[in-house]
Amino acid sequence: MKVEQIFTCHQVGEERKFPLDTLAFQGQAMYWWTTLVRERRLHNDAPIEYWNDLRSAMRRRHIPSYYSREIMDKLQRLQQKNMSVEEYRQKMELYLMRAGIREEERLTIARFLSGLNFDIRDRVELLPYRDLCDLVQLCIRVEQQQLRKSS
Repeated sequence: MKVEQIFTCHQVGEERKFPLDTLAFQGQAMYWWTTLVRERRLHNDAPIEYWNDLRSAMRRRHIPSYYSREIMDKLQRLQQKNMSVEEYRQKMELYLMRAGIREEERLTIARFLSGLNFDIRDRVELLPYRDLCDLVQLCIRVEQQQLRKSS
């Protein structure tokens, strides 16, 4: 993720991403890389030449096979509970990003509403909103009103 941000910031072209990234390998990463290159040569596999292929190899090596299922499960079970609306929104966005889910906004809105605490959800469902951003702002306002009433 950090490497991709650097590439974007410096407008690095696709053909330069792969060699630049492998130059930065040190220690265990360098050992893994040289072993991978050697094994691919021994098995007559095509060498890794592109950034996407390198990224996939790194994911296979460092991210367990159950990771995506675990993230999807966390996303499906996500509830606001004792989090603030903003914390809940951030956690949902994080899980969506980590799971690699890009869905229509109406589906994200439905997902967001289904995990909200009932007292907030019941109030905002009666109010008009245009998009997810509007909905989140309404939820924050309702949450603030509830905090004022309880104090």
